[in-house]
Amino acid sequence: MEKKKNVKLNIRKGDLVKIIAGDSKGQQGKVLEVITKTSRVLVEGTNMVSKHTKPNAANPNGGIIKMEAPLHISNVMLVDPKTGEATRIGRKKNEDGKLIRIAKKSGEEIK
Repeated sequence: MEKKKNVKLNIRKGDLVKIIAGDSKGQQGKVLEVITKTSRVLVEGTNMVSKHTKPNAANPNGGIIKMEAPLHISNVMLVDPKTGEATRIGRKKNEDGKLIRIAKKSGEEIK
């Protein structure tokens, strides 16, 4: 099996994203985790799945827990901080020569 090359992802932990494909299409949420190895993201409150758990210290009775499942990064789009719409991401050098992310729709810097 080939070793997958790590690609530069435009979405980071803490970004507000909109889901553009799949069962959770149209929902918005904050990125909890970015899994670079598989190019997936975990978005807060979306793509919920039921997980059956055995009793443990944290959950003495066990049972079924609702939790977020990872989505492929191509199915999410960053929300523009200015307009609130889904936007693509560009990169630009600022005055200090440091690369910053900008929203393609408004040209606004993404913090």
